[in-house]
Amino acid sequence: MSVWVTVNSAFPFGRRNCSTTSKTLLAWAGRKEHNWRMSAVLEQKALQQLRCHHPLVIEGMSGYDPRDPLGVASVIVRQLADRWLINPPPKPVLLVTQGDPYEERGISAITRLVADELDIFRALIVLDADIADYHSPNADRYKNICEISYSTLAHVLQTDMPDALTTIEAGVDVSLIEKDERRAVEGKPPLQHYYRDFALLQEVTKVACKQICGGLTVAHTSREISDFSVSSFYRVGLDSGLINANEIVQFGDEPDQPAGAGLGPTR
Repeated sequence: MSVWVTVNSAFPFGRRNCSTTSKTLLAWAGRKEHNWRMSAVLEQKALQQLRCHHPLVIEGMSGYDPRDPLGVASVIVRQLADRWLINPPPKPVLLVTQGDPYEERGISAITRLVADELDIFRALIVLDADIADYHSPNADRYKNICEISYSTLAHVLQTDMPDALTTIEAGVDVSLIEKDERRAVEGKPPLQHYYRDFALLQEVTKVACKQICGGLTVAHTSREISDFSVSSFYRVGLDSGLINANEIVQFGDEPDQPAGAGLGPTR
């Protein structure tokens, strides 16, 4: 049985906004659920809101994760609390998600539970419609106060860190080639083409958020990460030096997992 760690009273994480009220931001987010073509004005306001926060990005398996999400979330919350007791984030924390649809298990369930326990809002980064037109409409917008497109974050990197986007794209492409070679040895087909889109989304999100906000915390939902998952592309940011190892909270104290449970192909 998992023991839930209560940290709300110890850390004034959430519910603080720079200049725009939470009620207004939530109203914007609600309207955008019915309008997938993002307004440039709203995106600029979202960037301003993001800049006022310390981004928390959680990476892990999607709905095929067989574990109880409450147990996984409790481990993550405890580890974040331990880290932030020693080195508190300089700004209110904002949990940044990447468009996973809500499921009862896996990353989307875990991020909801972490946001609730830390009493923080969430931001949503989505692929543009010309990349994946299904991504934004299906995204979970629970407690979402701002929404930013992938192209907007890519533009931030092109403007502020001219070599970063090229480095990420090259790293993802090399990683895909290497993974497909390993899959061929195992008699498996190449990864689907959309892996590149979601790997870029993952790495650009982290590096751009770090650049915009001046810091970043990444948490993993599992100690072992499948070599053929989107999450495994975290090595791109790490190996390039764009993400530092001390910014990543490795998952520990693995909750009980059903015997024979395996990793799936998605995240």
